[in-house]
Amino acid sequence: MSVAILQFLGTNCEYDMQYAFSLLHIRSQIVWHKETTLPQNTKLVVIPGGFSYGDYLRSGAIARFSPIMQAVIEFAQKGGYVLGICNGFQILLECGLLPGAMKRNENLHFIAKDCPLEIKNNQNIFLQFFKEGETITLPIAHAEGNYEVSQEELALMQTRGQILLSYKQNPNGSLQNIAGICNPQKNVFGLMPHPERAIEEILGNTQGLKMLKGFVGIL
Repeated sequence: MSVAILQFLGTNCEYDMQYAFSLLHIRSQIVWHKETTLPQNTKLVVIPGGFSYGDYLRSGAIARFSPIMQAVIEFAQKGGYVLGICNGFQILLECGLLPGAMKRNENLHFIAKDCPLEIKNNQNIFLQFFKEGETITLPIAHAEGNYEVSQEELALMQTRGQILLSYKQNPNGSLQNIAGICNPQKNVFGLMPHPERAIEEILGNTQGLKMLKGFVGIL
């Protein structure tokens, strides 16, 4: 087993993600949130998008306490790779594996559209096949993507190369147009756009598959 894809009540992108990895000939397994351990030989944990627990209280706030998350936290702390997309990003913020928090979109509306993004830092496994400053396009679909972090932490993130993606046209009010970040060790990644929705020519976009291909070397 290489990739463990988590599934919560309300997750809706787990099968899309599993299909994306199948195009890369990577084996994956969907893991129910009540499990307490990850599958043996897991190299990457993916927390996909959706509406875990209906986004009650706050997006990701309840899922953060699901049994499987303790195993994910321990996995990440030992250097294991973790990728959180949309709701998965929100969960990583809630459990403290990534800095900052998400607020409601500035216009208070759910936003679903293709979004131009800039690659801010490619010195990491996730974006290794892109060039810094490159513009790509990925779909977004969220109501709480307005990223916020303290000015002190933001300065540290900029110094450490933790800001990975920024919006070219900010759709949600996110601080510094931030669309994706990583931890200082660069083994935990979170982004609001959906790479698993940009994986085939029939969709007119394969840049999401190119992102996921960055993990192939560890799988």
